[in-house]
Amino acid sequence: MVKETAIFALTSSVDLAQQICDELDLPLGKIKVNHFADGEILVTPQETVRGKSVFVIQSTCPPVTERLMEVLVCIDALKRASAGEINVIMPYYGYARQDRKAEPRQPITAKLVADMIITAGADRIITVDLHAAQIQGYFNIPTDDLTAVPLLGSYFLKKTDIDLEDVVVVSPDHGGVVRARRLAEIFNAPIAIVDKRRPRPNEVEAQSIIGDVEGKICIVVDDIVDTAGSLCAACKMIKEHGAAKVYAAVTHGVLSKDAVDKIEASTIEKLILSDTIPLSPEQKAKTTKIEQLSISDMLAETIAAICNHTSVSRVYDRYEKKKLK
Repeated sequence: MVKETAIFALTSSVDLAQQICDELDLPLGKIKVNHFADGEILVTPQETVRGKSVFVIQSTCPPVTERLMEVLVCIDALKRASAGEINVIMPYYGYARQDRKAEPRQPITAKLVADMIITAGADRIITVDLHAAQIQGYFNIPTDDLTAVPLLGSYFLKKTDIDLEDVVVVSPDHGGVVRARRLAEIFNAPIAIVDKRRPRPNEVEAQSIIGDVEGKICIVVDDIVDTAGSLCAACKMIKEHGAAKVYAAVTHGVLSKDAVDKIEASTIEKLILSDTIPLSPEQKAKTTKIEQLSISDMLAETIAAICNHTSVSRVYDRYEKKKLK
């Protein structure tokens, strides 16, 4: 595996990639990413990739378009350097919320991104908790969409101050019910749903709660927290309906604008995030309410399965069982 595999990190996922390499006992590949004064990007591997199974690790988090362009340029460089196989690990898939035409004349940008990745020359893509499951169908190359739900669930299973008999898992909208049920199965807990509407993008008005949260320890589960307006409004309503405590468990912490300040001032006891998107030092300094868990071991096992031509789904099943012990 060592001789045949190369792992490269682009600018958003260096720490995560290093953790993955440590898990696999592999060196992190040397690669140079240049951003020129006029905005152009040049990506150049600093070692041979000829005939190798190459993994490029990059979350397309803000600045989303720059991160995406780095991936596309890197894929082209690897293809022209005769890489044997190019695997893109994109823990956070940018533009995923543009997965359909919500209004006339709107683009489906999630499909456009998939087309660009394929055209650039990727042979496989690995993602984590896609915003919409149908995005997998936008690719005509092998696609693995992993989930951080067992990782998030394991955090609460290990908390000694939480009585699982009192837990209710809450979906912040109707679209997240499947995710909420999956987390609820870990605790053998009921679910509740926040009924809300969005008058404008990044704005939310919570209307009511379907289900019983009074006196309960509520865990709000979602795939993305962006400006945190939706999450904080949902948690406030849950608290107003009598919840004893409100936690939040989210895969991707985009945390735009003043999201961290909102979370710090909110009714949320703790926001648990995966590290698909790294927290900046400034964000870490602002709050004591956010905790990150690493998905590096899940991604490391996935890479090993691909390189050894074994089942990725079986690896994921083992990971899930291991996290929930």
